[in-house]
Amino acid sequence: MRMRDPVNPPSRKAPLVWGLSAAVGWAFAAAAQVVWFLADGRVVWLHALLAALTLIGATCSVLVAPLWRYRVHRWEIGPQAVYTRTGWLTQERRIAPLSRVQTVDTERGPLDRLFGLANVTVTTASSAGAVRIVALDAPVADEVVARLTDIAALGAHDAT
Repeated sequence: MRMRDPVNPPSRKAPLVWGLSAAVGWAFAAAAQVVWFLADGRVVWLHALLAALTLIGATCSVLVAPLWRYRVHRWEIGPQAVYTRTGWLTQERRIAPLSRVQTVDTERGPLDRLFGLANVTVTTASSAGAVRIVALDAPVADEVVARLTDIAALGAHDAT
């Protein structure tokens, strides 16, 4: 039996938020390199090499990785389980039976709030940890939380 992939993608704004988030770190790295060069510019070849590596790393992290992540990340709440597919270099599939749902949490970081996104964490009775559904539009995240909370309440007698 072949299991189909989850069908729901993250928000269309997700690559922008992921790219901006990565850009912040690379901006600090570039600024540190400029300060270092201004303080000691004697080894020009080393500064040029680090600048090239920073440019390549920033391009991959800010432009390529967010678009690839968007193509890979998927989620779905089926009749029996919540399941996700995440990653961009290493991909992971997580399946959590609805009968095992214990808590449902929403997280909105500063960039998420700015762009109207939210992340949903579904904690289950599993040693593998929680299932995260990332970069949902806030209204979609609220619907997911409400639905999973209703499902968890129906199975409250399960005591898992």
